[in-house]
Amino acid sequence: MKEHINFEPVAGVSVAVVPDEAAATEQGKAGWQVYLLNENAFPIRNVIVNSNGYGSRTDGETVRTSTLRHVFAEIEPHTAVPIEPIDPDLFHLNNQYWVSYYRDTQVFDKKFIFVPDSIVPANLTAIPLLGREGVLHG
Repeated sequence: MKEHINFEPVAGVSVAVVPDEAAATEQGKAGWQVYLLNENAFPIRNVIVNSNGYGSRTDGETVRTSTLRHVFAEIEPHTAVPIEPIDPDLFHLNNQYWVSYYRDTQVFDKKFIFVPDSIVPANLTAIPLLGREGVLHG
């Protein structure tokens, strides 16, 4: 069945991780928020985002976080929606956001993977749709 589906390339949809004081959970610990951005001139519908983290600890032990699923009925054009807060203790892992959505009747699908230690202040860039800086994966 999957081989009969024509998967067009994803364009105009990205994921950003942004510093956010409101997402801080512990005293003195920086808060970060993950956003899904639709920079297209059209809405995207039936959006599903699966998020998880995976990798290794410094001692070599394999680590895998829980998989979280988020559903959005529709994301309007030129809109950013919050997906979830992310704990900075997970930045040493691969943080994956698998996004699937429809544009009209066409399905689109893409994995956005923030590699270990890529979510750092040195990688912050301006994100006009949010009016803030963050680490953008497009």
